[in-house]
Amino acid sequence: MEESLRTYKVVTYGCQMNVHDSERLSGLLEEAGYAKAADDGEPDLVVFNTCAVRENADNKLYGNLGRLAPAKQANRGMQIAVGGCLAQKDRETIVRKAPWVDVVFGTHNIGHLPALLERAAIERTAQVEILDSLETFPSTLPTRRESAYAAWVAISVGCNNTCTFCIVPALRGKEEDRRPGDILAEVEALVAEGVVEVTLLGQNVNAYGSDLGDRQAFSKLLRACGEIDGLERVRFTSPHPKDFTDDVIAAMAETPNVMHQLHMPLQSGSDTVLRAMRRSYRQERFLGIIEKVRAAMPDAAISTDIIVGFPGETDEDFEQTLHVVREARFANAFTFQYSKRPGTPAAEMENQIPKAVVQERYDRLIALQEEISWEENKKQVGRKLEILVAEGEGKKDDRTDRLSGRAPDNRLVHFTRPEGGVRPGDVVTVEITYAAPHHLLAEGPALGVRRTRAGDAWEKRQAAPAKAAGVMLGLPSIGVPAPLPAAPGGCG
Repeated sequence: MEESLRTYKVVTYGCQMNVHDSERLSGLLEEAGYAKAADDGEPDLVVFNTCAVRENADNKLYGNLGRLAPAKQANRGMQIAVGGCLAQKDRETIVRKAPWVDVVFGTHNIGHLPALLERAAIERTAQVEILDSLETFPSTLPTRRESAYAAWVAISVGCNNTCTFCIVPALRGKEEDRRPGDILAEVEALVAEGVVEVTLLGQNVNAYGSDLGDRQAFSKLLRACGEIDGLERVRFTSPHPKDFTDDVIAAMAETPNVMHQLHMPLQSGSDTVLRAMRRSYRQERFLGIIEKVRAAMPDAAISTDIIVGFPGETDEDFEQTLHVVREARFANAFTFQYSKRPGTPAAEMENQIPKAVVQERYDRLIALQEEISWEENKKQVGRKLEILVAEGEGKKDDRTDRLSGRAPDNRLVHFTRPEGGVRPGDVVTVEITYAAPHHLLAEGPALGVRRTRAGDAWEKRQAAPAKAAGVMLGLPSIGVPAPLPAAPGGCG
């Protein structure tokens, strides 16, 4: 009788880079002979890909590890691995607090996971391996993509910035860029498999080229993506205002498949706070970029990250943030209340803001941004948009008999299910009839349906036989590429 495959589940926290790293981890495990556990299955291996930037990241990890302890006790063959930024930071602490963990690995050696698991099983002791510099660029590792139609493509790793609220550079290292030819070869291979949308990914994506000695490397890369036949949508995240140059704006405006969508982290509108954050731009520079983007692309949807209550932030400082929000008119904003991150300079700063003050400012910011988001979305009513049909983005779709997808500017659109049926990855043309602050609605019949190679790829994937089943553990898992909030200032 053939021995059944060992199954795995990857649990991911944090930024887009972690989601993409989890696709690499999944690919490595499948190449090593593991099979992905069914959604309702109990895996033989659970891998936590952690984040050190999110609030209470360690509490969440240790809580999940604690819930797994009885399962590990009942199944001696089960293994647990912890990787990512928190593992890079805490190292031996994880095994001390959760001695039932088998492997701890960092951000620089994800390719070692299968070997570390095997060694842990043979030696019956926890394996802790943390490297302080990148050994192999993650793109050279096998990948299990979570989406048939959209994909992350890492163009760089690491970050050269020194923002005082962020620990990412210490954990991910200095920026290292991939060769343009390697990036484009990966994109072309993805398109050949049916992918129609790629998101170029980096901790500071538009600084791409600093490691190559070419300040215009990023704009050249965007234009080169425009030459790839069959690639319909190109996005990127997250850029940094200090590196956002006019040649990038021109490339966005002049390359048809580069979407008119931009996520540009503000963090604060106050020059004083930006200086304390060690952000090397000021309010005037930020608004100047927004003005240039809108001049070149009047239809551009711009989103941002904002931190409220950074140490020393005064009422006047906060008013400056509100001023920028009013001027920039962001389509949406990911807003965060500042909280201390151990190991960052900001955690040691004086004048930490009382929680009640931070909450009051946060509520005012949310109210203002909701009002602006709704006003901006109302401008979409009556427009005819091409929607890339998504999988799992509409939580109420089954109940409302609708489908959901993304407009070219990345706005979420719910639309009436076409009579002929469509698949994730197909493109539906609709007319927007209603706007809410966080989504658009197309209540009439579809104006057109275009079946795509991406839809074919999704259908082929669905037809593949399931490999595993079992008992549900109730853990989160990785998802398809979608707009994730950047960690609070951690990227960009």
